[in-house]
Amino acid sequence: MRRALIVIDVQNEYFSGKMKIEYPPVDVTLPNITRAMDAARAADIPVVVVQHDAPEQSPIFAKGSAGWQLHDEVAKRAASLHVNKTYASVFTGTGLAEWLTAHGIDTLTIVGYMTHNCDAATIYEAAHKGLTVEFLSDASGSPSYENAAGKASAEEIHRIFSTVFHSGFAAVGSTDAWIAALGEGNALERDNIYLSVQRAQGGQAAG
Repeated sequence: MRRALIVIDVQNEYFSGKMKIEYPPVDVTLPNITRAMDAARAADIPVVVVQHDAPEQSPIFAKGSAGWQLHDEVAKRAASLHVNKTYASVFTGTGLAEWLTAHGIDTLTIVGYMTHNCDAATIYEAAHKGLTVEFLSDASGSPSYENAAGKASAEEIHRIFSTVFHSGFAAVGSTDAWIAALGEGNALERDNIYLSVQRAQGGQAAG
């Protein structure tokens, strides 16, 4: 197992801009993101810092704006690779896949924002590429949504996506559990879709 920590879009827009993360709150998630970065560096795990670019006229993430800038706590930490992207998935339109292959990386640990958007797109694509994926649910988060299709709280969005990830796309765990796994040389364990459904329907609950 050769991990890389992928730190997705920890930018000011999510803290002081128009896309504030609500759940889990940033006073929980940001310290966990930086703890994961520090633990990765100590364990010689490459850290990939990702930054989303939008056109200069965009109301959010406009390249060069204050909201586009990385949060200071992430910006001041060393990164093995800095990736700028314009799509949700970190893989789309970037050289990340080639970089991972060149460095023999087969396991991605995902932290950052947003759980249901850029994290989700990256997790799904990584899983489809045959990579093992870990997602730290207390080092990521969501805002609330409301549109013509309905309304969902930040807690609902984050919880539901985390539950779906853990059904087979990624092993979902806490930052503490992940740091402990690093020390033991283990991967976080993911579940599967069959058992996830069986438990919910009152069927097989073990395994």
